[in-house]
Amino acid sequence: MPLQVPGFLLRRLYVRGSLRRTDDGFQLELKNTLGSGYARRLLPLQVNGVQIPLASCFFEVDGVRRAFADVTPDSPFSLALNRTSLLGGEGATLPDGVVEVTIGFEVQGLGALSFSVKDTPASD
Repeated sequence: MPLQVPGFLLRRLYVRGSLRRTDDGFQLELKNTLGSGYARRLLPLQVNGVQIPLASCFFEVDGVRRAFADVTPDSPFSLALNRTSLLGGEGATLPDGVVEVTIGFEVQGLGALSFSVKDTPASD
């Protein structure tokens, strides 16, 4: 049976206050202070329980932007220690008020993990 990682630990990855509307959707930041890791697959982002199409989800690390769909076991998403990653959804509109965003990924030896954060989006 895979090891379970508590949601409260995963929520520590989210940079509170980083959720913002952009001209083409939304974005948020993750900062890994827990330990280096790799995701073999990224799951579609969800906003208030509504799944954003995988083709519209992206991440950016060190100025390099990649689609969630490009993440594979041979080309993983790296979450290096003390590095900030930008995640976002194109074509998605965030409602006013508090928004719940769910982030999910698959990790070797742990399986699928996900966590949700609630924040009020800012406008770019």
